[in-house]
Amino acid sequence: MKRKLRLLLTTALIFFLSLMLIFLFNQLYFFASLVSSLHPIAGYSVLVVGAGVFCLLVLSAVSFWRSPSRPAFPENEVSPNYDAYIRHLGTTQPTHPSHPEPLKEEKNQRWMRSNLKLLEVDALNITKELATKNFFIGAFAQNTSYGTTTSLMNNLKLVWRIYKLYHRRHYGRDLLTLYRFTYESLPLSDFHKEELPSHIKPIIQSSFSNTLATLLPGGNLLTPFFLNFFLAGSTNTYLTCLTGIISSRYCQALSEEDKAEIVRQSKLEASFMLKEIVKECNPILSQTISNAVKKAGIESLDSVPPSSSGSLAQDIVSHLAQSLKNIIRENVEVEKEKQ
Repeated sequence: MKRKLRLLLTTALIFFLSLMLIFLFNQLYFFASLVSSLHPIAGYSVLVVGAGVFCLLVLSAVSFWRSPSRPAFPENEVSPNYDAYIRHLGTTQPTHPSHPEPLKEEKNQRWMRSNLKLLEVDALNITKELATKNFFIGAFAQNTSYGTTTSLMNNLKLVWRIYKLYHRRHYGRDLLTLYRFTYESLPLSDFHKEELPSHIKPIIQSSFSNTLATLLPGGNLLTPFFLNFFLAGSTNTYLTCLTGIISSRYCQALSEEDKAEIVRQSKLEASFMLKEIVKECNPILSQTISNAVKKAGIESLDSVPPSSSGSLAQDIVSHLAQSLKNIIRENVEVEKEKQ
């Protein structure tokens, strides 16, 4: 199935590029004909310049797409080509500013692992930054096209920033390989129901570990409503954490053995990062929702008309609404004083 789909996409791409080339050359020839009516040499000059610009664009695209030759990826640390691969990485990977030996010419395994550890810290900080943004996007824009699109764009941006972090020069094929590996490693990209519990568990733990009843108005009555926000935000954050950590670990892999452990280690690290982010974001989210609910409650109670008919039932309703408004306002003022 994948082979047929790849063949179909390749054929469609070739067909589209052929149509685009025909259109461009036709427009260039038409413009050259107009110019040649003024002067014959000018028409030929336009054709030469246009062809030169086109060739320059093609060469630039090819140089961006094709990465230079490199040593074969080693199976393990005792492989014959392991040292050659390490030396190659030393020439293509940027040196971290905090590296203790930034000017060392011969980059050995010890130097490379120190550099990777420092780059990993930066990658985790980038991941946490965008995962925090996606927490609030998932909480407040859940199940909307805006929320889905924004989260997707943040994840794509995250992979690109991590790729730039680990590579001195950028190539389209390497970037596409990183995108594909990261996507295929995420849950539900290739559905296996036996893997779902390991992915759902950290999301549920992070959402239910918070004492929502003490943070939110209404206690246990409103907890299920607010828990939807936390679950949506936690799910969004977990996927972003996985995306960033998988991408970073892929760029850090020095052998096939390292690559085989990427998904397992990434799930473990993503769980810890998720708990840390949710712990930091939950008070903000809880306070925001709490204030919104209290404000909405006051506005709803303001719509209750005062008693004017002398009815006992209307008097009770009006008195109850006025009492609830006073209680809510007092709670809001107390919380503002605490802040």
